[in-house]
Order: sequence, then C-alpha cells, then structure tokens
Amino acid sequence: MAESGTLESITEHERILQEIESTDTACVGPTLRSVYDDQPNAHKRFMEKLDARIRNHDREIEKMCNFHHQGFVDAITELLKVRADAEKLMVTAQTEEVIRCRIQQRNMTTTVEKLQLCIPVFILHTRYYAALKTMEQLENIYIPRVSQYRFCQIMAETLPKLREEIKEISMSDLKDFLESIRKHSDKIGETAMRQVSLNQINAVQKQASLGCAKPLYSLNGRTTLQHNGLVAGDAAEEEEVLTAQDLVDFSPVYRCLHIYTILGDRETFENYYRKQRKKQARLVLQPQSNMHETVEGYRKYFNQIVGFFVVEDHILHATQGLVTRAFTDELWNMALSKIIAVLRTHSVSKIFEQDNYSPIPVENEEEYKSVVSRFPFHDAEIEKQPFPKKLPMSQSVPQIYIQVKEFIYASLKFSESLHRSSTEIDDMLRKSANLLLTRTLSGCLQNLIKKPHIGLTELVQIIINTTHLEQACKYLEDFITNITNVSPETIHTTRLYGLSTFKDARHAAEGEIYTKLNQKIDEFIQLADYEWGMAESDGRASGYLMDLINFLRSTFQVFTHLPGKVAQTACMSACKHLATSLMQMLLDTELKQISMGAIQQFNLDVIQCELFASSEPVPGFQGDTLQLAFIDLRQLLDLFMVWDWSTYLADYGQPTSKYLRVNPSTALALLEKMKDTSKKNNIFSQFRKNDRDKQKLIETVVKQLRSLVNGMSQHS
Repeated sequence: MAESGTLESITEHERILQEIESTDTACVGPTLRSVYDDQPNAHKRFMEKLDARIRNHDREIEKMCNFHHQGFVDAITELLKVRADAEKLMVTAQTEEVIRCRIQQRNMTTTVEKLQLCIPVFILHTRYYAALKTMEQLENIYIPRVSQYRFCQIMAETLPKLREEIKEISMSDLKDFLESIRKHSDKIGETAMRQVSLNQINAVQKQASLGCAKPLYSLNGRTTLQHNGLVAGDAAEEEEVLTAQDLVDFSPVYRCLHIYTILGDRETFENYYRKQRKKQARLVLQPQSNMHETVEGYRKYFNQIVGFFVVEDHILHATQGLVTRAFTDELWNMALSKIIAVLRTHSVSKIFEQDNYSPIPVENEEEYKSVVSRFPFHDAEIEKQPFPKKLPMSQSVPQIYIQVKEFIYASLKFSESLHRSSTEIDDMLRKSANLLLTRTLSGCLQNLIKKPHIGLTELVQIIINTTHLEQACKYLEDFITNITNVSPETIHTTRLYGLSTFKDARHAAEGEIYTKLNQKIDEFIQLADYEWGMAESDGRASGYLMDLINFLRSTFQVFTHLPGKVAQTACMSACKHLATSLMQMLLDTELKQISMGAIQQFNLDVIQCELFASSEPVPGFQGDTLQLAFIDLRQLLDLFMVWDWSTYLADYGQPTSKYLRVNPSTALALLEKMKDTSKKNNIFSQFRKNDRDKQKLIETVVKQLRSLVNGMSQHS
C-alpha cells in the first residue's frame, strides 16, 4: 500500500509540475495548496522533484544558449555598426542642410552684389531710353503745338541727328563688346571646361544624396558649382567659380539691342551682330600653325571654341531673337566640320613631319613582309633583289594607307547605328573617304610641297609616294566592298577620287621641282665672278660652273625613280634656264665692256654645259635634243670667236644660215661692249697693235647690224 501511495504521489507531483509549467501564474496557488494537503512529507518529495525539474530546464537552457551564442554575438556587433552608421547619417543629413542654407545665403548675397553692379547699367539705359522717349514726345506732342516758331523747326530738324548719334554711341559700345568677348573667349572656355570637369566628379558623389540630376553648366542666370549644389568641401566653398558674366560685361549688347528696337531698326542690328559673330567664329576655328606641337596648343584652341559658344548660349537665352537656335546650330555645324578637318589634317601632317623622305630599307624577309602586310606593294623586280634592299616609297605611305583604312572602318561602325541599307552605307563610306582624300589629304600634300624645308630630294620622294598611293586606291575600294558586301558593279556606286587627288599633288610637286631647280641654278650663277677685261682665258672652265654641273649630275641621279617624262622635263627645264641665265649675263646692261679673252673664257664654260647635255644626264632624250638648249649661245659665241661677220650678214634671213639663231639686236648689244672706247685699254690689242682696220670693220658691222635691227622694227 505504501508503494502504491508513493507511486500515486509521484504521479500526482508530475501532474502538478506539468500544470505549473503550462498554467497561467494566477492559477498556480490552488495547485500548490494540494501538495500540502496531501500525505505527510509529500511536499519534501515535491520540492526534490521540483529541484530536479529546474536542473533539467537549466541544462536545456544552457544547451540552447551555447547553440545560439555566436549568432547573438554577431547580432550585437551588427547592431553596434548600425548605430555608428545611423549617427553618420544623422550628421550627413545635418551637414547637407547646413550646406543648403549656406548656398541659399551665398546666392542671396551674390544676387545683391550683382544687382548693385546692374544699377549703373539700368541708370544709363534709362538715360538713353528717357532721351529717346523725350525726343518722341517733342516730335509728336509738344513741337506741333508751337511749330510756327523757327527754333521749333530747327529743333525738329536736329532730332533725327540726335537719334543717329545715340545709335552710333551704342554701336561703338557694341564693337567694344565684340572685341572684349573675342579676347576673353579663351578664358571663358577654360573656366567652363574646368567647371564641367569638377561637376562631373562631384555629381557622382552627391547626386544620390541630393536625389536629382542637375545641369553641369548653364549661363542662364548665376550658375556656379555652389548653385548646382555640388560643393567639393571647403575648397569649393571658398573658391568662387567665374561665369561668362564675371568675365564679360554684356550690358552694351542689351543696350544696343533695346535702342535699335525702339528706333525700329532691330533687324539691322541683328544682321550686324550675327555677321560679326560669324566672322569671329571663323577666326576662332582657324588654328595656329604650331598648334599640333604641344598639348597646350590644342587646349587653347578648344578653350576658344568653347568660350565662343558659351557666350552665344548666354545671348541666346538672355535676349529674345537676337540669335536663334537655328543660327547657333549653323555655327556649331560649321565648327564641327572645321574641328574634324583640323584634327584630321594635323594627324596627317604629323605623319608627313615624321617622315624621313627616304626609301624604306628592309634587311630581311620578315621586315619585307611587315611592310607589305600594311601596304599593298608588289614589284617583281624588287622581289628578285637580294636582302638588304629598299622599297621605293618612304615610311609615310603605309602609315597614311592604314589611317585611311581605320577612318573607313570607324565610319562603318558609326553608320551601323543609323539603320541604313548596305547600299546606302557603302555609298556613305565612299563619300566620306572621298572627302578625306580630296580635302584633308590633298590639302596636307599641297601645304607640304610648299614648305621651305622641302628640298629637291624630298619632292622627288613625294612624287614617288603619291604614285604608290594612287595605285593603292583600288585596294581601298576593294576594302570598302569587302566590309559592306556591296558589289562594285552597282550602278550607283561612288568611285574614289584618290586618283585625281594624288595626280594633282604630283603635278604640284613636279612644278615645285622645276622651280627649286631653277632657284638653285640662280644661286650658283650669282657666284660667277668673271674678269670681263681679261686679255686671255684661264684655259679651263670657271669653278662656279663646274660646281653647278656636279650639282646637276648628282640631282638627276636622284631622279632615276621618277617617271621618265618628269625627269626629262626637269632636265630640259634646267638646261634652258641655265642657257638663258648665261645669255642674260652677257647682255647685262650694266656690263659696259667685254674683252675677247672674256669671250673665250665664257666659251669654255658653255662647252662644259654642252658636254653635260651630251652625257645624257637623264635617259630618254633623242639625239642632241638636250644640247639644243644651248644653241643660241653656241652660235653667238662662234660668230664672235671666228669673227665671221661677212657670212652672218650675207646669209642673214636664210633658213640655211650658219648663225640662224643669232638675233641682230643680240649681236649688236654684245658688239657694242667690244668697241674700243678707251685709248688706254684697247681690248683688241691682242690682234694687232697698230691695226686700225679692225676698228673700222667693227664700226661698219655695227652700222649694218643697226640697219638690220631698224628694218626688223619697221617690218614688225
């Protein structure tokens, strides 16, 4: 019975514990009372049972805490971090609020300052306006009331003059304004570029917190970094970024516009302003010749352009109709095309400047393949030559070819976004390439040819280069066909104009060769120092002439790679110019006397010229064609050396005359220089000292030559 009682007690205690664990604490009292109402010592057993249950729960709690301890630590750490970020966020929000307040305060201060600056403008403007209104009232109201008085008539007559004076004064101010913005366009552009650069950096950092995107640069009112709310710390807060209004006083243009409007002549003012600004745009867009030499040159060029359009943007928004969007778009399109042309031109010019104008040397097969992989060159004769060898064109040729191909490919990439047909894209690429060839490249070549440092050797190489570039145009057309997949047989296919471009450049280079060659001959001729009264010749040709002939020989050796006709024309041109220069030297009016010894010396020099001509300095001449350049000189000198006047006078005018090329006036001019005009120095003493018959013969010949010259004059 005792055991059953104990079991019942244990069971009852278990039930009580479960009831305590599951029941609301307000109902625990009756449950605990039942423990004490039970058997003696039952509450001790219950307490033991309760302690055991507590220990069991403690173990469960300890297990649970151990399991979630790391998560609890992590949660506390994150909470601490969030608290720090929350504090920063609160500080940031307060800082931004302070910044906004400071910006508003600064803007208010700036507005007051600018209004104070504008007050004189308003006063002056009011004076002009008041003067015009007063004149209008005088003319329309007051003067008609007392028009019978003469002073009123005089006053009425002066009013138009006063209006014109006001217009002239305001126009003078406008001209000063235009000069001012021309001078300050560089500074305005630099300021705008710097401001945009700073804004782009700060916009990334502040745009999210401000919650909106702001314009990077504006001239409609007082717009600065602070105005946009993009403050880069204390430095930006202290430094005031200048705008167009800070650098240029726009009041003259406002005043002039208003005056012309009141006087009913606004259209004249608008046309004048736009015309002058278009002229200034062209000046701004014209780069300095040395711009490409430094980065600073490019920076100044672009700053001027930006400054110009910043001012126009301000005028566009600050006035009504003085300039229109269409007008600024027109100027911008003009600027865009000019800038592109300038950059392309300088890119090509850089290639020309870096060229050594020498054939490309290739030491081995690898170097040869490297060149022909960049430029389509094929020459069977050169391919047979052993290494090392030289390719006829200089290094600029493959570089230009690659540049043109890259330009065509870039144009293709651009056209892909236009959603055009393949035929339209092909046509666009060919037209773009034609513009590059006919404008940019052609202009660069023409300028290059005229540069003073380009000598004969460089000109020869330029002619060779243009020949190979002309031949490469076919491969450029094939390149366009391959990337567009449009057949070249299409009826509307545009052909590349490279052939005419390079032909024109080649002709210009050829003409420059002839000119420079003649200039070089003139330099040698100026070194001539004949002793015109010498008794006998030196027995050898003059030093200056031998130097000249050696120069011509070495020069014409360089011409071996030129087309045959060019080399022959240059050689013939040089010989004719030399012969003409020598003839002019003999007939120079400042040369008063020439001895027979000087004639003999001159003859030796002409013989050397004839020997040079007969040595075939340039292949391709037939017979004595080149020697004929000196035929006039040869016949004239033979006439004087042989003293064959009887034959000359007898055969004059006959087609078979031995001296057919000797003009009577030429012979007379030279003979006049040989007359004995000084008893102390008889230049014919080498013939016979006491022979006076010679002098009489000269007088006779002179008379006959004069007769022939006079007869020719009358006949003509």
